[in-house]
Amino acid sequence: MTGGKDLSALRIADSARTGDGAGRTLRLLAGGLVLLLVVAGLAFAFRGRPSLVEVAAARAAVSGSSGPALLNASGYVTPRRRATVAAKITGRVSDVLIDEGMTVTAGQILATLDDSDARSRLLSAQAQRAVAQASIKDHEVNLANAERDLKRTADLQGDGGASVQMLDQARTAVESLGARIALAKEQVKAAEAASEVAQRDLDNCTVRAPFAGIVVSKDAQRGEIVSPISAGGGFTRTGIATIVDMQSLEIEVDVNESHIAKVTPGQRVEATLNAYPDWRIPAKVRTVIPTADRQKATVKVRIAFDALDPRILPDMGIKVAFLGEAPGTQAAAARSVIPKGAVRDEGGKPVVYVLNAGRLQRRAVTVGAARGEEVDVVAGVAEGEQVVIKAKEGLKDGQSAGIKR
Repeated sequence: MTGGKDLSALRIADSARTGDGAGRTLRLLAGGLVLLLVVAGLAFAFRGRPSLVEVAAARAAVSGSSGPALLNASGYVTPRRRATVAAKITGRVSDVLIDEGMTVTAGQILATLDDSDARSRLLSAQAQRAVAQASIKDHEVNLANAERDLKRTADLQGDGGASVQMLDQARTAVESLGARIALAKEQVKAAEAASEVAQRDLDNCTVRAPFAGIVVSKDAQRGEIVSPISAGGGFTRTGIATIVDMQSLEIEVDVNESHIAKVTPGQRVEATLNAYPDWRIPAKVRTVIPTADRQKATVKVRIAFDALDPRILPDMGIKVAFLGEAPGTQAAAARSVIPKGAVRDEGGKPVVYVLNAGRLQRRAVTVGAARGEEVDVVAGVAEGEQVVIKAKEGLKDGQSAGIKR
């Protein structure tokens, strides 16, 4: 009995065996720790996500460029020699030998007109000339015979065998034939003149290029009626084709008369075609047209390209910057050109952010002359480096960033 009592004393109570209070505490602590780790991981992940930015590559500065832009203007590429070629006469087009984009030489045949009428007139004039020339020969034979009769009559009249009247008649016949010969010669000249006119009419049925160039417009088709005076109203063409001398291309811009004093002949110009915004074309002022447009208060300026390029086409839109003299060597020492939007003012100093290997680098830069929407950089950015031009949030040195697509 005593042994059974001792064994019951060794039994563990149910409350002590389950340990509900301590186990619950441990579980709460473990869950909180896991939640904390998840939140920290998410925060780190979001904090490490790279910012998306828009970038632009710095390009090399144009060597030998002048100083800052004194004036900006826009205009068009125009040729000094441009002609809508038309026929000199009214006629029906029998053939057109050119097409748009074709290169032609001076004197090359562009089109032909129906020449049947002109050819008939030429043959008629030539026949009249032949008849007049033949009549001269006939009159010369008759004149020789009349002169012999006159000589015989004069001899007979001296011997009393012919009257004075007979002598006068013989002399009249000689003079009449001489006048007929003179008339026939004038008829030959008139027929030759008519032949020349008919030949010119025939030549005018062939339309030729007045100068070498490129056909930019084909204005007539086979079978249409063309006329230099548009006879027949709207159903008659006035031109065959339009030719442009591509070697005479230049820039034409209108400059406000209040700024025309900044423009001088020979001044350096930097031109940019709208079709090729990254291509800087060197040029210079050829002439300032000495008259103003009172309606627009502008003065027309013509600018010549330093060198022509096949990419330059008539009527292309173009922007120009009239350059001044460089103030010292800063403009000439420019290493690269970047968009103005890439330069930021931090603490009163110009800085840019360069994207390199997925990280932003803050760099202080020395800027030079402004050229439209771009600016020269003397120091701080090298050619080809990617500079940030737009970002949705503030930028920091060393920040992770990616290019916005």
